This record gives sequence, structure tokens and C-alpha cells, in this order.
Amino acid sequence: MNAPSGVVLLDFDTEDDVSLWQPVDDGVMGGLSRSSFTLAEPGIARFAGHVSLENFGGFASVRTAARAWRTAGASALALRVRGDGRTYKFTVRTDDGFDGVQYQSRFTPPVGLWVDIILPRPSFAASFRGRPVTGAAALDLARARALGLMISDKQAGPFELFVDRIAAVSEP
Repeated sequence: MNAPSGVVLLDFDTEDDVSLWQPVDDGVMGGLSRSSFTLAEPGIARFAGHVSLENFGGFASVRTAARAWRTAGASALALRVRGDGRTYKFTVRTDDGFDGVQYQSRFTPPVGLWVDIILPRPSFAASFRGRPVTGAAALDLARARALGLMISDKQAGPFELFVDRIAAVSEP
């Protein structure tokens, strides 16, 4: 499947694209999960680690520093990824705070195959510390400030997701 045309936000051709991302794992609340976001090879980033359910943990995530993204006019985000069969979440924050509402959209790439994942704006649900936020406004992609990847939902064990690019797209 060909991804719709759009604006490439990150293509991981340089270490600079990877250095924007920092781990935010369940250690912030006493958990033992760990993750990293590294350059696997030029053009390919690797989100990997281990999710532990001990100490009431259960999530591993990485996110970018807050910045202005070229997402105005986009109706979806598109990821080119190769997964391990586990379910991940792509996250978007619309403010510069460390803690607050984030919007999450789930995706499950097949094992070992490069695929284009399209995450339409309505697929993102507002969440705060893993719980749904009722009455929250719908995601406005033009206000995207921080992007992220997460694995949660009691999926204990090792994980590995490769990312070729992230783009803002307009679907027909």
C-alpha cells in the first residue's frame, strides 16, 4: 500500500532526528520497564526495551521534545514501521508540559514486515496517565507539540519497533 502524500516530519536520516526523543517509562511511578530510541541504521530508528508489570508498572514510552511540527492541514499521521506483532500507541501532545492530556492511537504492525500505518485524526483518544479523558476536545493536529511512541496494556516482555518515517498527511 502506498502512503498518501504529505509532509515528512522525521525520516531518521541523522542522529539529530533520534536525539529529539527521550524515554518516559513507568519508572516515573516506581515501575521497572525500560526503553530506548536509537538509530538502528541511517534512515531507521529503533524503539526497544522491556515492559515489566512489577511495582505496578506496565508501560514504556519515548517522546520528542516539544516543538512546532508542520502538521497544519493534516487529517492523519502516517508511520512506516516494522514491528514484532505487539500493539503500540502513537501519542501526540498539544502543549509543552511534561504531564497532561495526550492523544493516543493504537496500531499493531505485523511481525517483520515494513508497513505504512495511517492514523486518522478521529482514531486518537484523549488520555491522562493512562485513563480516558471524557469531554476532551478532539485532537487538533495543527497544535501538535510532542510526538511519542508507547507500549502498554499489560504487554510484559521485550519489544522492538523499527520506524522509517513519520509524516503528516491529508487523506482524500
